[in-house]
Amino acid sequence: MNATRVLHGVGVSPGCVVGPAFIVHWGLPDVPHRVVPEEDVESEIVRLRDALDAVKTHLKELRERTMERAGLEEAKIFEAQALMLDDPEFIGGVERLIRENQLSAERAFEFQALELRALWAESGNAALRQRRSDLVGIGVRVLQQLMGRSIDDILGGRGGRPVVVFTRDLTPGLTVEFDRDSVAAFASVEGTRTGHAAILAHSLGIPCVMGLQEGLDDVTPGTEVILDGSRGVVIIAPTPEEVADVQAREARRVQLMAALAREEPGLTATADGAPVTLRGNLDLPDELDEVVAQRADGVGLLRTEFLVLGRTSMPSEDEQATYFARVARRFPDAPIVVRSYDLGGDKFPAPFRPPREPNPFLGWRAIRVCLDQPELFRGQVRALLRARTDGDVQLMLPLITGVDEVEAVRALVTSAVADLEREGVDHRPDLPIGAMIETPAAAFLAGELAEICDFLSVGTNDLTHYALAVDRGNAALARRFTPFHPAVVRLLRLIAEHAGGHAVSICGEMASDPLATCLLLGLGFRTFSVAPPRISLVRWLIGQLDAGTLQEIAGQAVRAGTPEAVVAALRQGLESFVDADLLRAAELPDLSAPGSFID
Repeated sequence: MNATRVLHGVGVSPGCVVGPAFIVHWGLPDVPHRVVPEEDVESEIVRLRDALDAVKTHLKELRERTMERAGLEEAKIFEAQALMLDDPEFIGGVERLIRENQLSAERAFEFQALELRALWAESGNAALRQRRSDLVGIGVRVLQQLMGRSIDDILGGRGGRPVVVFTRDLTPGLTVEFDRDSVAAFASVEGTRTGHAAILAHSLGIPCVMGLQEGLDDVTPGTEVILDGSRGVVIIAPTPEEVADVQAREARRVQLMAALAREEPGLTATADGAPVTLRGNLDLPDELDEVVAQRADGVGLLRTEFLVLGRTSMPSEDEQATYFARVARRFPDAPIVVRSYDLGGDKFPAPFRPPREPNPFLGWRAIRVCLDQPELFRGQVRALLRARTDGDVQLMLPLITGVDEVEAVRALVTSAVADLEREGVDHRPDLPIGAMIETPAAAFLAGELAEICDFLSVGTNDLTHYALAVDRGNAALARRFTPFHPAVVRLLRLIAEHAGGHAVSICGEMASDPLATCLLLGLGFRTFSVAPPRISLVRWLIGQLDAGTLQEIAGQAVRAGTPEAVVAALRQGLESFVDADLLRAAELPDLSAPGSFID
């Protein structure tokens, strides 16, 4: 093509790379219609079962490869996919089509898969939409096997340089089919940041952009592209100047990160001596070592969804207690803040049968699920009480909208303590409970919530999502999703003021952005929890800033009337302390760039 074209999507795995485009048509192939003689029906059933066995063997190999490269939890994704091939309803339906209609095995499998995919596509439930992606992945493999084709027929011909893989639906299996040295990045039309493929790409350290809404047809094989997984942007046929800029940014990033690696981590404080608590966010067990190595002040957000997503059963109380205790023992003098199951919206595990909802993000999710399913929640609470014998494990409640929800949790905790005491199970009964402030309702009730909670934590991602009525995972609305909107900035000030002297932390990704750090420090927040790779950079940045001056800068931002004016005020303030170009090169999300801020 003759002109540079910029494609906007959702950044799900950070990193900025340059490489040739490689187009993968990863979808259910066209299957010719074929019937078999009645006397060959049973042999056709055998052929189907042989193909299923071959695919299950390959899925086992993918599981082992993933476990080696990304860890046990990510590898469990392929266990769930293999179970789909053992589903008696699904496979039984394929066999009925063969027997009753004398269809070939591949034609019967295609019919059954298309019917199921259409059913799931119509569902408003995000978990079923995720399973549709898994269905496409296993469907491709089964049909290729039945039609005597190889996966290499789809993935071959990449050439020597690492490629940027473009596809309409990036599945977990496709993500790990490539050798790490042969793929520079992934880009897809379908997918969300919490999908299996996105989790794998992030864990493998491969930059990835999903949700590309248009322009994919303009990408031709071999075309040079820039993919920015932090900002969710793809540049087709970049100019030499754009390539040089990317390379210069990467060089500055490497230089800065090398310098930070040489520094001995110490206490976090602003240049004028204001102490700051800097903790780590923990998504997956594999990240624990890095949080410890960065000498974080504990874990400010331990997400528990990985314990259930991609599994066929809920985790046991013992499994949870063991994990929480293991994390706590690594931080003997610091808190471990565990977020209760944040299920719902786009995160429902396979064991659940969630209701069909027209708007899942405003429906049955997070604390609502936990309170409506007390036996599920009770196991997690009991695990936390038991783990407290190994450290300062705390409970944080997502999507709180009223004090009654916190009081209901306290009653459940009291009941769980009584059960453990009666059973003679070792535990500590003094479980600190905190509320996440991530809805406008909670922001306005921050004062009342602070009175009945041991701490508060602001989830800036969902707070922006709900304050602006913008789906943060919708690439079409990405330009409207910004935490620098005046309404969000003023909600943050309101929270800081209403909470008074109570402990309030920031656990959303906003705490990792240089401009946002200026704002949050200026508003009075002194506790931050960020992703492990960003801890050293954020600690260094805080040490360059003057808390007294930041109050004045934040005041200007609060008075600004547009996101652009907020960003301008903060950028001017930041650049009086540090080289902003250096920071923008450091793989931090640039929240002032449209469509770039996705947790």
